[in-house]
Amino acid sequence: MTHHILIAEDDANTRAALAEVLRNEGYHVTEAADGRHAKDLFDASPPDIACLDVMMPGLSGFDVCKYFRQQSPTMPILFITAKAEEIDKVIGLELGGDDYIVKPFGTKEVIARIRAVARRSLSESPETRVTFSDEPFSMGGLEVFPKELRARRGDDAVSLTRREVLILQTLAARPGEVVKRADLFRSAWEDDHVPNSRTIDQTISQLRKRIEIDPKHPEIVQTVYGVGYRYECTVG
Repeated sequence: MTHHILIAEDDANTRAALAEVLRNEGYHVTEAADGRHAKDLFDASPPDIACLDVMMPGLSGFDVCKYFRQQSPTMPILFITAKAEEIDKVIGLELGGDDYIVKPFGTKEVIARIRAVARRSLSESPETRVTFSDEPFSMGGLEVFPKELRARRGDDAVSLTRREVLILQTLAARPGEVVKRADLFRSAWEDDHVPNSRTIDQTISQLRKRIEIDPKHPEIVQTVYGVGYRYECTVG
């Protein structure tokens, strides 16, 4: 399972070692040497998970956590620090951290904790999860028939998978809104498999080839770069 992980750590050796471990596990990793750089990287391409050192020049990990939480309330955040005092753990968790790892740490522990918070963040959420429905619905000139796992545009029909129907149902239920990848994960990946950004992008790319008039300029499933996807209900 591959997620985009942002590591913010001012110690170059620690940062490089952690990044190497995560990349070897198949994660996509970006690195920041301080808090301000971490904010810039987040604004350019929000990660799926953040690992924040507490003691960094400029902005501390706590400061960065507060900013990340304002922008992405559900993104997993782990604090990584050499400070083991109980008060720091309490502050970090109260600010919205999901877990706390004290240096020095073992690589297996880090991987296990990252997998755990990723799994929790993609767990079922009643507010965002869409339940599969057999009721037909329309999206920009496309008629979708979930019971048949099929869609039609005029006389042309295309086959759909259950997952593709769930993606379309999720977008159709929130017209005009930006639907984050995590919300699509919760709705469309219903088993224990934890998908990643590349998985869902590839799934939607294949879906567009069959449902869009011009897949290179999609009208039904539009990309909102760095965030997710949107269905503009005014098209069609």
